[in-house]
Amino acid sequence: MQPPRILGILVFVAGIVLLIFGVAEMDSFSSQVSNFFTGSPTDRAVWLTIGGVVCIFAGGTSAMLLGRSVVR
Repeated sequence: MQPPRILGILVFVAGIVLLIFGVAEMDSFSSQVSNFFTGSPTDRAVWLTIGGVVCIFAGGTSAMLLGRSVVR
């Protein structure tokens, strides 16, 4: 495997982990209390979820596009 593809896969996996942590944080007690009083979850939950989605997109894209070999 080529290094850019490996790096893309690692970023993709990190994004999945961040997304799992973000969803778990949205279900936490502090996030539910914040959601009750302010109408939105905690900033940490939002940023973990957004970071996970961005890493999944960036890692998947780089693994697919940068890992291709040019045939001549």
